[in-house]
Amino acid sequence: MATDGVRLCRRSDRDQLTHLVNAHAQAVVPGLAISVNAVLSQLENEPGEFLVEPWVEDRVMLAVERRGRITAAAYLVRYGSGEHVGQALRGVGEIRWLLFRPDSAATGRVVAEAALATMRRWGVRRVRVDGTLPGPGVYGLPEQWPHVRGLVEDLGFVRGERHEIVLLGAVKDLRRTADPRRYRVDRTLGVSGTRLTARLGDVSVGYIEVDTAIAGVGRVSGTWADIGNLVVAPEHRRTGVGRRLIAEAAEWLHLARVDRLLAYAAPEDVAMLGLLEGTGFVRLTETAREWSIEL
Repeated sequence: MATDGVRLCRRSDRDQLTHLVNAHAQAVVPGLAISVNAVLSQLENEPGEFLVEPWVEDRVMLAVERRGRITAAAYLVRYGSGEHVGQALRGVGEIRWLLFRPDSAATGRVVAEAALATMRRWGVRRVRVDGTLPGPGVYGLPEQWPHVRGLVEDLGFVRGERHEIVLLGAVKDLRRTADPRRYRVDRTLGVSGTRLTARLGDVSVGYIEVDTAIAGVGRVSGTWADIGNLVVAPEHRRTGVGRRLIAEAAEWLHLARVDRLLAYAAPEDVAMLGLLEGTGFVRLTETAREWSIEL
């Protein structure tokens, strides 16, 4: 395939492609460095996407090269149309990510139009576009990528209703402010990682789940975890339970030699944002999700 300078990515593109990926990632998450292997492995499979990966039937990575330099790239997948595929993705194509530098908007449009042409050849009924990179904390179309958002809107994609705030805490700086003698904390396996449950006597008053496997071994720089769930019983909110749970999670992650902890909240969840920022998390981005267009 080669259309107006668009071609399939080759292994020899690995360094330039990874540089382009990391330039976008680092505009969102400070110091994040995604490895060459993590980028190239997307051409084969994505074990981190264990829910939807079995539904993928086609995948391709496109690039635009100008004078020996990769100036734009896109990673596409097509989901199957069988009954085993979830209804929301059945027969859908997805531009998993679309990347180009702000000074290469013309080639960004070229690769985006080639991506849509590929989707039409695949016969998909609807196309979604996202910005999920193979590293923690970068998904949707973050506000730090106005050049990508602008192109996507210009091509006719409609923004979905889902927005999320992504926050980052340095594990060593997450503060302990709750009375450690008031609550007993139990540790068990949870749904989204290790669960730490705060109890008053025998009554559970809240829990936090932290996942230390979000990055994969050797795929990114640093050591990462995220908060999969943080729940406090309504009658025990604003009593220090949430702060205690975050502090306990930070101590557990310190033992695991994890340096950075990601958290997520809806923009309208003022209480959760207040809790997270009050314990030392900082906002990284607000990201918009579920952009789509009908073909």
